[in-house]
Amino acid sequence: MKLGAEDKRKVAIFGGLMTLILVLAAWEMHGFFGAPTSRPVVAQPAANQAQRIVLTVHPGPQAQHISADASMDWALHLDKLAASEDVEYAGTGRNIFSADSEPVSIPQPLSNGRETAKAPPVPAGPPQPPVIDLKYFGYAREQGQSIRAFLVRGEDIFMATPGEIVDHRYKVDAISPLSIQITDLAYNNTQTLPLVLN
Repeated sequence: MKLGAEDKRKVAIFGGLMTLILVLAAWEMHGFFGAPTSRPVVAQPAANQAQRIVLTVHPGPQAQHISADASMDWALHLDKLAASEDVEYAGTGRNIFSADSEPVSIPQPLSNGRETAKAPPVPAGPPQPPVIDLKYFGYAREQGQSIRAFLVRGEDIFMATPGEIVDHRYKVDAISPLSIQITDLAYNNTQTLPLVLN
């Protein structure tokens, strides 16, 4: 298969870009893995030089200069370190750094801070059953059929004849043009609801 002049040009551009990417990647990896560890270099003063020394740290492209007194001792003194660890607590209170110290005496509270709960008042009689929340708003009677009542509860409208159960809970006992008698089966409570015209 022969490559045209345009295809050779594209291959040459692609090869140049890949070479540039590889060179940049190698440069970044060298900077990441090949960075020297930063160690302070102490310049020792000569006898005729000033009594100050300069510490130079090389963590990056710019050096940081730290000046210190020549009389400072940079050696690690283990005896002073051991003496600071062997300090005994000599205070008058409880030593919070020791598990063997005596426990803190906590005074007992005089009360629990809560008011004593009063007993709820005893009701005078047996609890009253809830009011039946159905509304009787009309009826219909056709010749040869029993009277039917129209009841509403919220947005639900029910149509029932005597003896039927409405909303799985209320039994219609008797229907008259001006009132209806309903029994709440959950409480065995019978109530008479008047006709509501609004």
